[in-house]
Amino acid sequence: MTPSARDLDLDLRQIHGVETPEHVDIRFELAGVGSRVAAALLDLFILWLSIVGLLMVYSWLEIGISRVRGWAAAFMVLLLFLLFWGYYTLFEALNGGRTPGKQALGIRVVMDTGRPVTTGAAVIRNLVRLLDCYFPVLPFLPALVMMFVSRSNKRLGDMAAGTIVVRDRPTTWSIGARSEAVELIEAGPPELSEEEFRLLDRFLGRMNELTPDVQFRIGRDLARRFEPRIPRRTDDINAYLVEVFTAEQTKRRSHFATRPQTGGGSAGRTTMTAERFLARKRDAWDAFHRLALRMERTGVGGLAAGEIPPFAAQYREVAADLARARTYQLDQRVIEYLERVVSAGHNALYRARGRDRTPFQHYLLRDFPAAVVQSRVYVLVALLLFLVPAAAAYVMIRERPAIAEEVMPQVMINRAEEAAKREAQGRTYAQTSAEERPVVAALIITNNIQVSFGVFVGGLTCGLLTAWLLVANGMMLGFGFGLFKNYGVLSYLTTFVAGHGVLELTAIFISAAAGFRMAQAIIAPGDRTRKDALVIEGRIAARMIGAVITLLALAGTIEGLLSTSDAPATLKIGVSLATVVLLFLYFASGWQYLRSRA
Repeated sequence: MTPSARDLDLDLRQIHGVETPEHVDIRFELAGVGSRVAAALLDLFILWLSIVGLLMVYSWLEIGISRVRGWAAAFMVLLLFLLFWGYYTLFEALNGGRTPGKQALGIRVVMDTGRPVTTGAAVIRNLVRLLDCYFPVLPFLPALVMMFVSRSNKRLGDMAAGTIVVRDRPTTWSIGARSEAVELIEAGPPELSEEEFRLLDRFLGRMNELTPDVQFRIGRDLARRFEPRIPRRTDDINAYLVEVFTAEQTKRRSHFATRPQTGGGSAGRTTMTAERFLARKRDAWDAFHRLALRMERTGVGGLAAGEIPPFAAQYREVAADLARARTYQLDQRVIEYLERVVSAGHNALYRARGRDRTPFQHYLLRDFPAAVVQSRVYVLVALLLFLVPAAAAYVMIRERPAIAEEVMPQVMINRAEEAAKREAQGRTYAQTSAEERPVVAALIITNNIQVSFGVFVGGLTCGLLTAWLLVANGMMLGFGFGLFKNYGVLSYLTTFVAGHGVLELTAIFISAAAGFRMAQAIIAPGDRTRKDALVIEGRIAARMIGAVITLLALAGTIEGLLSTSDAPATLKIGVSLATVVLLFLYFASGWQYLRSRA
C-alpha cells in the first residue's frame, strides 16, 4: 500500500494564524514549553553572571568613607535593580522580542496579531513574571501550568499583554543558488504528478527518522509505483528513489515544466509547476526580503516619501505570491520564508517608527498622568481599602494599647521606645549620616517600586491579592501611628513621613488601581472577550505603572536624602506641601490631555 502524505507528515507543531489586511494568512509556529524553559534558564544564568559581576564591583566600594563613594554605591544599587527588572523588558522591547536566551534558542515574543511586541506589552508581560516565575512558594510552577493548559502556550504574562512566543525562523535562509535554477530545456517534461513529487520529497526528507522496516516498506511501495514509468537500474531502493527525485527536480525547473491541464474542461490551458514558479520569483523575493528586514528595524520613517508607494506595491505583490505558493504547494521551507518576509513587510508598513517615534517626555508628562486620571475611580477604591482599615487599626490600638504586643512586630515596639530617647537627644527618626544617605535613598526607591509591582500583579488574582495587600498595609500603618501616639511621639514619626509620604502612598494607590483594572477585565469584561479586555486594560495599566515609577523615584530620593537627615521639621512639612502641589499639576496635565483627545 502506498503511504499517504498524512502518514509521512505527522506534524505535531502548534500553529498560530494571523490574517493581514490583505487577507493573507501568516502562520507562526508556537514555541514549545521545552524551548521556553531552556531559554529562561539561559537568561537566568546570564542574569546571575551579570549580578555577580556587579556585586563584585560593589564589594570593592568602601561605603561610608566618602560621599563620592556613597553616591557610587547608590548608583550600583539602582543598576542592580534595573538589571533584575529591566533585563527581559529592555531586550524584548528593543531587540525584536528576543532576550539573549530566546535568541540562542531561536524563539521570540510577538503580539497576538503577529506584529513586533510593543514596549507596553513587554512591560506588562515581565511585571507579571513576579507571579508567573517568582512565585514564593512554587517558582515557575504557575507559568508551566498555564503554558500546558493554554491553547497558545501562554503564561499569565502573555495573556495580560496579548503576546505569544513563536519560533524565530531564520530570515537568511536561501531559496537556492542561481545555478540550480538554470532552465534545462533538454531535460524533458516531468514524469511524476504533483502529489507523487511531494510524497517522494517528504519521504526522502524524513527517511532517517524512520525505523529500518518502515523505511524499507515505504521505499519498496514507492519504487513499485514509479518503475513502470522510470526504469530502475540499481538494486538499492533508496538510491533509486534519490535518482528519481533529482531527475524530477531538474525537469521541473526546465521550460517543459509548463504542461497541459487535464479534465474539467481545461483543454488548451497550461499551469506553472511549483519549481518553475520558484525559479521565476526568487530574485524579486530576495530583493524585497533585504528591504523588508531593513524596514522592520527602521519603520516607514526610514523611507523617503517617494519610496513608500513602491514599497507598499512590492509588499502586496509578495503577499499575493505567498497565497500562490500555498496554491502551488511549494516546499514548506519556502512558504515559511515567504511568511517571514511578508510579516516583516507587514510590520514595517502598519507600524510607525523611526522619525515618528513619540518623545519620552510626552509619555512622562501626558500619557502617564492621563492614564491615572482615566482610572480615578479605581484609585479611589484603592484609597478607601487602605485608609478605612488604617483608621480602624489606629482607633483599636489607641483604645486597647495592650494589643500592640499581639499585632505589632517587636522591632516596631522597640523603635517606638527608642523614639522617645532619640527625641530627648534632639535626633530625628531614622537619622542617617550624610555619606550613607544616597545608598539609603537607592534602597528605598527599589524597595517601594517592588512593593508597587506586587500590588499591581495581584490584580491577576481577580484583585484578591491586591485588596489584601492594601488592607494589611493600611492596618499596619494605622497600628504604627497609634503605637507612636501611645508613646507620645506621633509628631516625631509624622515629621519623618511628611516629606515623602504623599508621593509614596499615591504611587501605591495607583499601582493598586492598575491591578484592579486587570481584575475587572477578568471578572467583568463586558461586551469584550476576556482576552481582548486584558490586552486593552493592560495597555492603560502599563502607562499607570510609568507614573508609579516616576513618583516613587522622586519619593525615594526625598526619603533617603531629606527624611533621614536632621533638617528642620518646617522644611520637611514644606516639601510635603510642595509634593501635593506637584501632584495636582501633574494630574491636571493628564486631565487636559484627555480633554484634548475627546
